[in-house]
Amino acid sequence: MEDNAFFLQFLKETLQARLPSVDILEAPNGEEAMQKIKAFMPDAIFTDLRLPGENGLELTQKVKAQYPDTIVVILTNYDLPEYREAAYQSGADHFVSKDSFLRIINSISDDQTTDQDASNPKRSP
Repeated sequence: MEDNAFFLQFLKETLQARLPSVDILEAPNGEEAMQKIKAFMPDAIFTDLRLPGENGLELTQKVKAQYPDTIVVILTNYDLPEYREAAYQSGADHFVSKDSFLRIINSISDDQTTDQDASNPKRSP
C-alpha cells in the first residue's frame, strides 16, 4: 500500500526488474489490502507508514495477527526513531526510509535478508 503514485510506480518497476517472477498487487486501503492478502497469501507486503484511513502500523498488526510468516516492510519518508520503534512494536519485519529502500529489495531478492539487512535490530545476523 502506497499513497504516492510516483513512488508506487517506481517501487513496482524496481520490484518487477529485480523479481520478474513475482506477482505484484496493489491496494488503495487497508480493507482491500486484507482482502487481497487473504486471497493471494503473499510472502511479503510493502506498506507506507502514513496512509489515508488505516495507517501502516494498524495494517501491520492485522497482517501479523493473521499471517505471522508474511514479511511486512514499512516504507516511509518519516525515518524517526519513534516511528521505527512503533513499526517493530507493531510486528514489522523491516522499516526502511523510501530513499534507501533498494537495500531491502536487494536483500530479499538475494534471499539473504538476515545477513544483509540491518534495519531490524531484533533480527540476528
